[in-house]
Amino acid sequence: MSHDTTESAGQAVPPPSRDRLRPPADRLPLPALLALATAVFVTSLTETLPAGVLPGMSAGLGVGEAATGQTVTVYALGTALTAIPLAARTAGWRRKRLLLASVAGFAAANTVTAVSSSYALTLGARFLAGVAAGVAWALLAGYARRLAPAHLQGRAVAVAMTGIPLALSLGVPAGTFLGEAVGWRSAFAAMTVIAAGLLGWIALAVPDLPGEPRGARAPAARTLRVPGVLPVLAVTFTLVLAHTVLYTYVAAYLGHIGRGGSTGLVLLVFGAASLAGIWVTGRHIDRRLRGLTLGGSLLVAAAAAALAVPAGWTALVPVAAALWGLGWGGAPTLLQTAVADAGGDAADTAQTMLVSLWNAAMAAGGLAGGLLLDVLGAGALPGSVLLLLVPVVAVVAGARVHGFPARRPAA
Repeated sequence: MSHDTTESAGQAVPPPSRDRLRPPADRLPLPALLALATAVFVTSLTETLPAGVLPGMSAGLGVGEAATGQTVTVYALGTALTAIPLAARTAGWRRKRLLLASVAGFAAANTVTAVSSSYALTLGARFLAGVAAGVAWALLAGYARRLAPAHLQGRAVAVAMTGIPLALSLGVPAGTFLGEAVGWRSAFAAMTVIAAGLLGWIALAVPDLPGEPRGARAPAARTLRVPGVLPVLAVTFTLVLAHTVLYTYVAAYLGHIGRGGSTGLVLLVFGAASLAGIWVTGRHIDRRLRGLTLGGSLLVAAAAAALAVPAGWTALVPVAAALWGLGWGGAPTLLQTAVADAGGDAADTAQTMLVSLWNAAMAAGGLAGGLLLDVLGAGALPGSVLLLLVPVVAVVAGARVHGFPARRPAA
């Protein structure tokens, strides 16, 4: 991991005045962590917003829903392809400067998306947003850990990661309702406004931290040989793939079963349950990371099984959405913590690899879901998710020594 007092080559140790925003060592720096949580919110909502406005966005761009779903795919590709090289190139940058640059990238990309009537231009803007996300995701978890005292680092990451369920529980439903009321473009314009406000918040409330010394990051090949890293990465890819296949096309699935008008409500239930999931994770992650990961995977599998029953059982949809959110809510925190624990001295490289793999899985999920939608129809989506979750549960259950041990090494 990076060290707070280490500067990149040729830089001096920052004067004490740079640390004026640091809290006492016995509590979390909540204003700074909440700013990071808002950055996570912007990142997550920008990524998933097309799922909530898919029909309107499809009509506005003049393409089919499967093609519109590829705006999620190209976003994920932007992150997957650039996270590792950008993390290496910017490792020596001061952390606040890098965070501000990524948030500015979101503001620019969402502005273009809001005004574009060209499918190709929209895809380009979404790719740019994905690049900004690659920078942000490679930075945010480590930033949160470094801002907190050692005994509160896991909780600091959980606070920062609340931006994900907040985006899902409030952001996507709000974007869906806004898109239905005044048009999908307004939802992306609102994202620009939020990003602009966040730039000021970060400038005022987040302490600056130095980058890493040159050569401090472990090579990717060596990191993959560290026991436990590969199982966590395998679980990450497959779990995110399964989630994305269904989440990206949830509006199409609900339309298939005759509940097309309930997309906002279903996403609200999912997001509220995700908040509960990350609350439980934050409370118990230090002692029960393995059990939480296994339980969360099983809950998502149960949700997929409920959705896979015949379309007449639509009363199960809210229950399935709640199970899905409860199981998924803690996944980002659990997997980032697991890969950092397993990586040891190579934790920074392991986390950057997780970011790339996470977004590669999202890109693959968008493509696979679109193919399923076109070839087999929306009814095939839940069953496909259920099949993907079988190896997830098997790997988590089997990696009891390294990867998902019964007791965290850092606990």
